[in-house]
Amino acid sequence: MRGVSISVGPGEIFALLGTNGAGKTSTLEVLEGLAKPSFGSVRILGMDPWAERRELRPYIGIMLQEGGFSPDLTVAETISMWAKTLSGPLPAATVIEMVGIEHRKDTPVRQLSGGERRRLDLALTVLNRPDVIFLDEPTTGLDPESRRNTWELIRRLRDEGATVLLTTHYLDEAEQLAKRLAIMHGGVIVREGAVEDVIASYPARIRFREPGVVIPARLTGQCSSENGDVVVETDALQETLTDLLIWARENSISLSSLEATPASLESIFLSLAESSTDRPAEVMS
Repeated sequence: MRGVSISVGPGEIFALLGTNGAGKTSTLEVLEGLAKPSFGSVRILGMDPWAERRELRPYIGIMLQEGGFSPDLTVAETISMWAKTLSGPLPAATVIEMVGIEHRKDTPVRQLSGGERRRLDLALTVLNRPDVIFLDEPTTGLDPESRRNTWELIRRLRDEGATVLLTTHYLDEAEQLAKRLAIMHGGVIVREGAVEDVIASYPARIRFREPGVVIPARLTGQCSSENGDVVVETDALQETLTDLLIWARENSISLSSLEATPASLESIFLSLAESSTDRPAEVMS
């Protein structure tokens, strides 16, 4: 990791995105106090998560990508056992209901599906009513309904004042939940800011087959050719598309295979992942 700087406030959900190997897990390990930073400083609730991890532990909840459960204990037994290590935990029945696995409370962990194990992970994460919550891929393996229910629980935790740092491969999840996000690639943050500002900073694209005639520059702006297609990038999608269609109609020109695609988090993510990371991150304030 190089020059990673993240600040997340109370009652905020922050999404950390990135390709495999981008540095998300290493960043989380430093923030969670599981690894010591080689330089710089980290503060969680004013404390150093490495040097003061024992003092900080009661105030944070950590959901790793994989939890280490005893396969022979039931869901209820697992939560009750974990609760004994905490001060003032929520009742086991309460967190079981919160994550929607009350129908499986007497089921041994070894018989749970992957999605049910993720919900058990989440139950243990919120058991101590944490002020700061780290969620590493929280909805992996969940069916659509369970994903939505998990989103609602995360929003409820935010509304109650918790600070949430989320990593996810689901870009729609980041858009739905996060107020701000950062995209990592190659160990650096290449984009950071409010979700809507990051999306607005990227152009929309218009694509069509090359018509065999010269298109006026005023209509195409930033234009390129890809595999026999004309690709136009524009910050004013509707206006550019309208002018292009009027020009084509007035000149009896067919714009075959025409596609107009507004900027999206997915297109930005893929573009940044494919580009060089030698430049500093662009911060959208």
